[in-house]
Amino acid sequence: MIRVIKRYESRKLYDTEESRYISVEDIAAWVREGQEVRVIDNASADDVTAQILTQIIHDEGKRGKSLLPNELLHDLVRLGEQAVSNSVEQVQGTVDRLVQASIDRLGPVRRAREEMGHLRDRLGKLERTLEALESATDAETVAAATPDKTPPKPASKSGGRKTTRKPPAGATKSVEAS
Repeated sequence: MIRVIKRYESRKLYDTEESRYISVEDIAAWVREGQEVRVIDNASADDVTAQILTQIIHDEGKRGKSLLPNELLHDLVRLGEQAVSNSVEQVQGTVDRLVQASIDRLGPVRRAREEMGHLRDRLGKLERTLEALESATDAETVAAATPDKTPPKPASKSGGRKTTRKPPAGATKSVEAS
């Protein structure tokens, strides 16, 4: 979230989040911590953030704590706003390429996860089939190892031979002559 600071005509800075007056050093500390700030001129409603950030750089340079190399400062003065615009465009282009590369990587990852899920299902079925086969093999092994306790079937009258029934002696079909 962007922290909104109001700058009054008296050059006092007012933090609207904490409802208190602050210094340029407070803003510098927040920016170093990663906090985004927007400084608005209270009278004109103009965004004066760039002026305040430039003032922070200027004040630190006066104290001998300049964070920017002289070459960069020279380029900023020479090229002015154009240098900043080009830098912003370069950063934005880089970010766009990184986002696109990330998106391109998501498709194969998604397909790989789907395939892994499918393979898990197939592996589960294979394991269940293997367990069933092992159980059946174990049951057959146990059955073969134990003597058969079932009584033998009685033999048929024909001594185990199949017999065919013959029709009685006078039961042949007669063909009548017409």
